[in-house]
Amino acid sequence: MDMSLIQKIIIWAIPVLFAITIHEVAHGWVALKFGDKTALMMGRLTINPIKHIDPLGTILVPGVLLALGGIIFGWAKPVPVTPQNLRNPRRDMAIVAVAGPASNLLMAIFWAAIMKIGLLLGGESPRFAIPIIYMGQAGIFINLMLMVLNLVPLPPLDGGQFVSNLLPPKKAYYFDKIEPYGFLILLVLLATGILTKILGPIIFYLWHLLTIIFHLA
Repeated sequence: MDMSLIQKIIIWAIPVLFAITIHEVAHGWVALKFGDKTALMMGRLTINPIKHIDPLGTILVPGVLLALGGIIFGWAKPVPVTPQNLRNPRRDMAIVAVAGPASNLLMAIFWAAIMKIGLLLGGESPRFAIPIIYMGQAGIFINLMLMVLNLVPLPPLDGGQFVSNLLPPKKAYYFDKIEPYGFLILLVLLATGILTKILGPIIFYLWHLLTIIFHLA
């Protein structure tokens, strides 16, 4: 492991941990607002990453992808939601599903603001500003990546959960049968490059939009 990889890990660690953690907390927080206290009672409504870390999805997978220079994504332990506790289970679960990607959009905007601060400080204190700029870039990218990826209408992704709860119950029943194979399908789409071709233009369009709004170019 060379120093450049160590620097990458240091720069990416905070954005990745909080992108994944806050994504899950958003699900639980919205579920709480609709009447389900499961996540709260299990101590999962916290931004403490330790409570949400999945050794494979939060550490190993993002670390390997970072080392290989590929698309970086990961996941945390899912925040538990009990649909029966929600006031309107199907409608509310659809909203709970999109809460995670929505939180990633807000975090991408937050990291764009951090990057802007780094750029403004660049002339006066470059040693301090450069890590902030790189961390801002990492934060924008990982959050846009997680947002767009999770909106793919494939169970068990958030997009799949959203679609399932919009479909009539009988159709949702058959749609949900995809879930045991969803992760395998996702890996095949990623390995073949199909997923990158579909999601890449969307991610970079959103990236370009943020650079215009915050004058990051």
